[in-house]
Amino acid sequence: MIFVGKRKESKARLNVKNGSGRIFINSKSIESYFRNKYLELFVKEPLLLSNGIGEKYDFYVNVEGGGLISQAQAVRQAIGRCLVHHHKELEKIFLEYDRNLLVFDSRRNEPHHSSGKGASKRGSRRHKQRSKR
Repeated sequence: MIFVGKRKESKARLNVKNGSGRIFINSKSIESYFRNKYLELFVKEPLLLSNGIGEKYDFYVNVEGGGLISQAQAVRQAIGRCLVHHHKELEKIFLEYDRNLLVFDSRRNEPHHSSGKGASKRGSRRHKQRSKR
């Protein structure tokens, strides 16, 4: 079964097999993919919260789109969803800790709104500056 995690423009698709708790992202180990201890620990949070349950599986993830942090959040969500699918008792623990372990964050950038002549490159609702005197 394939589990999906999303964040902004990143999409992570996860396959799980019996193993020893290793994570492979785009055919690389997690250490060589992120090369950042913070992101590595961030992705491993669901495994740490599962009290050893996650150590029974190996996770093979294909992730695409977005930036590195967004990809880490998508992988983390896919791992969380996978663990909850196999062990329902983890759902309450994950939701209390961080809802984004299981639930897609739907926030997006606001689309462009035109605000008059020459102000198109200054943001979504910015107006052209006017003199008061």
